[in-house]
Amino acid sequence: MDTVARSRHIAGAGTTAAAWRLAPELATAPLTTLDRLAPPGTRVVVVAPHPDDEILACGALLYLLAQRGDAPLVVAVTDGEASHPGSPDWPPARLRAQRSRETVAALACLGMAQPRIERLGIPDGGVEAAEPVLATRLGALLRPGDLLITTWDHDGHPDHEATARACVAAAREHEARLLQAPVWGWHWSTPGDGAMPWSHARKLALPADALERKRAALACFTSQVEGDASTGAAPILPAFAMERVLHPFELFFDCHD
Repeated sequence: MDTVARSRHIAGAGTTAAAWRLAPELATAPLTTLDRLAPPGTRVVVVAPHPDDEILACGALLYLLAQRGDAPLVVAVTDGEASHPGSPDWPPARLRAQRSRETVAALACLGMAQPRIERLGIPDGGVEAAEPVLATRLGALLRPGDLLITTWDHDGHPDHEATARACVAAAREHEARLLQAPVWGWHWSTPGDGAMPWSHARKLALPADALERKRAALACFTSQVEGDASTGAAPILPAFAMERVLHPFELFFDCHD
């Protein structure tokens, strides 16, 4: 959730959660189930550009997988150390450690008491430059038949988009299935603009407990949801941004449809 791509016009408060709730595209997007998205026995690999993206994109799905007894692998591409540039309270080394702890706490909220996390340590804000390396490193982790989940390749944040492109390459080479989820896409896109690939969209309806666990998991990222007292900066992840990913469903674009 750090520096964003200006080309996607991510500024201000963006499109509200209330506006998306009224969107005809969402009303008509086909519903799916956990077993259809990730059939039992499938290994799920979630690739997060920054710590918190795994929750923003598919936190409820992770909870449902844990309830089913699965042990998904979470891949942290970066450690999110660049989210507070120039902050006396949050220098990069402290942020790196804090955001790693936040991820563990958030996954515990989702029922993953001993989460499987692979940290790649690619520089925050530098994923595009490391994209070929990332694709290779992801390929070393993948097995044929895996379900790979990451952010949307037009999400608006350069790290999100580069991560998605690397996942496309790795999934193709290693015969994994790929799902992409919008995170910043909810911000800059608007209902009716045709920007999201709705023909590939699938909605995973969420039981109330899964949605509440996702909300609790997001609250674990205190470095992102609280303002920076040392600079006066607003939260990196304000309440209105979290509400956009706290619909009673999670949305995925199935790249194999």
